[in-house]
Amino acid sequence: MPQLPPTILLVTPVWNDSARLAGFGPELAAALAGAGLPLRWIIADDGSEPDDRARLAGLLEEFSAVFPEVSLHFAAAHYGKGSVVREAWALDPQAEWLAFVDADGAVSAAQTVSLIEAAVAAGCSVMGIRKRTQDTHIEESFYRGVLHRVFLAVADGMLGLRSEDLQCGAKVLRGVDYRCIAPDLREIGLAFDSELLCALHHSGAAWQEHPVNWTQKHGGKVHPLRDAWGMLKALYRIRKRFASERKMNSRKNNASNAMRMI
Repeated sequence: MPQLPPTILLVTPVWNDSARLAGFGPELAAALAGAGLPLRWIIADDGSEPDDRARLAGLLEEFSAVFPEVSLHFAAAHYGKGSVVREAWALDPQAEWLAFVDADGAVSAAQTVSLIEAAVAAGCSVMGIRKRTQDTHIEESFYRGVLHRVFLAVADGMLGLRSEDLQCGAKVLRGVDYRCIAPDLREIGLAFDSELLCALHHSGAAWQEHPVNWTQKHGGKVHPLRDAWGMLKALYRIRKRFASERKMNSRKNNASNAMRMI
């Protein structure tokens, strides 16, 4: 009996983002159609305004003419990126690979497909990272670049992950690794990415980091300076919670070892 190819669920979270998705969506639909992979694409709406939801329905018709395996998922209300991505991933509890890419197109459709292909080939999770190399380029303002590097330094000091880019909006996870940590995830907003990697790290799961081309897009909901305080508080919550869980697990292990010695 021939072995079935691994199933892949790709989610694009949106919140009043129909205008940006109208630019990125056709490119992504074409790339997914040409990938030759068992992909399912879900556009996950995080409580957009009614007019924006109606526009998404129109875009769905356009995209499905190119890539039929696309659907819309509407959250009951606006909670945050992390909430709607997890909600959409839960729609296919058997998917062998779970991925997401932001709707702004900062990471191109071709790069998104390349990350998925790299993960399947390597058999482990792959995270896109914004990094200038001989083969990749980054287009961002000086101000955005400085804030990004400051955030990475702070996050590295607080979480100790040694990741070169926690918040890049393109990630591909092994389904089995994600489902092991899913009950432990709490962050519903922008800190979802950082919590995801922190949880994977503490679970012992491995991942690879692949540099991608990244282009800063205007009109996004993220404002680094305005959102900085909220992100710092989120990093503190994540560090505190996982530190507490480490202590609890250590006590359990010590108690278990003591019982064996009796």
